[in-house]
Amino acid sequence: MTIVAARRYHAGKAAVQDLPVDGRAALCSEPGEFDWIGVASPDLAEMELLRSQYALHPLAVEDALTATQIPKVEVYGDALFIVARTAALGADDTISYGQTSLFLSRGYLVSVRIGSERAHVDLRRRLELGAERLAEGPDYVAHAILDYIVDGYTPIIDSFEDAVQRIEERAIDSFPDPVTIRRIFRLRRQLRRFERICGPMEAVCERLSVTDYPTVDAGAKVWFRDVLDHMRRAMTRLRGLRETLDTVVETASLLEQHRQGTMTRQLAAWAAILAVPTAIAGIYGMNFDVMPELRWRYGYFMVLALIAAVCGGLWLRFRNIDWL
Repeated sequence: MTIVAARRYHAGKAAVQDLPVDGRAALCSEPGEFDWIGVASPDLAEMELLRSQYALHPLAVEDALTATQIPKVEVYGDALFIVARTAALGADDTISYGQTSLFLSRGYLVSVRIGSERAHVDLRRRLELGAERLAEGPDYVAHAILDYIVDGYTPIIDSFEDAVQRIEERAIDSFPDPVTIRRIFRLRRQLRRFERICGPMEAVCERLSVTDYPTVDAGAKVWFRDVLDHMRRAMTRLRGLRETLDTVVETASLLEQHRQGTMTRQLAAWAAILAVPTAIAGIYGMNFDVMPELRWRYGYFMVLALIAAVCGGLWLRFRNIDWL
């Protein structure tokens, strides 16, 4: 187990820098005092030490060690158990997922991070600079961690928005090639999975902002409402991206059909124009002895004039109806 930090805070300041996590440390007893234990990738034995020290519920401990949980909020006695999912963008438009579990009570906050490279060290340092806010208690810290996780979704959505915009602009000019089509379906699959895995975070934030829990002060709900607002904006952008990708191929197909229709009309117009001299030349190319026009002095010039007049008329007609 990697203990990122284990500190006891009093009035918003770190009273104990390295709190022992051995299952026997004394719990906080003074008002305004709480422990914040941050661990990464623990095993069952190490979680047992935390369970013994803070009387964590066994079912919550089991869920914290299972990195495939859906975001949720559960109440165990006077403690809250919160599961949040983290996300990070990797190569080939793939998103890797992790899990952060929070055990929240009046006297402690235990954060268990699995599969996420975004540690809470910078977050803790930033919170410790504002003792006034940190003095509000572990529920404020829980809000800060959730906000930190939700903010981590923004770079992913920004990257996907740039990719979708480029695909959309290219689709207007020409029908997507097979490589682009494969990328569109890959992005759609990633977005659907992102929405399925991280979407329940919206419900988690909403519950924390409206439901009365013994470990969340009424004044702290405004902070969770702020996280809810961030999550709703992220989900709105995510759904918009998915809908855009759903229509890109359809729109590109319609544009391609229009381009093909234009080309077909142009070919048909030129075929009709060329049919006139072909037909006339075919008639006069027949080997008959009796053809009145063969002996006419001005027949050749009149035929050329007739061909030019008919072809010119057809050209003007097709031009007027936008076939040429």
